[in-house]
Amino acid sequence: MTRAHGLVSGVVVALLLAAGGAVPAVADGSSRLYGAGGRFATYFPVIAKYNKSGETFRVEGVCRSACTLFLSIRNVCVDRKALVSFHAGPDRVTKKWNASSSSTKTMLAAYKPELRAYLLKGHHVDSARYHTLSGATLIDKFGYPECAPRTPPLPVRAER
Repeated sequence: MTRAHGLVSGVVVALLLAAGGAVPAVADGSSRLYGAGGRFATYFPVIAKYNKSGETFRVEGVCRSACTLFLSIRNVCVDRKALVSFHAGPDRVTKKWNASSSSTKTMLAAYKPELRAYLLKGHHVDSARYHTLSGATLIDKFGYPECAPRTPPLPVRAER
């Protein structure tokens, strides 16, 4: 982030607060910034941080591919409206996307045994094609804990 970009961001936040608006609460503790997937190396430090701290981590919004690794966080919760998409990972050598690749095995190891069995039995991790489950399904069918509703921030009062 450039200094100018940081300054502009700070000004936008200050203006939102001064106008009585809310600052979006999407930061630590949420999958929202990671939903598109990507390299495992981006996700492992976040997982380690939350497993060490014990803080709650919310899987919410759209969570695809490597984002599903967050399901391994010991204090994870899932938003009922989340959309979580699974697929096979590519094999490092053959570059083919299949259930036996090391990247697919890494993702499968992050899930509860019931979800892992479902994905394998249904052949949902045999290719790069996404298989999407709702947060409600992860909660109701696979036993992931449901996130508590977010509490809105208290309004900021100006001192008199």
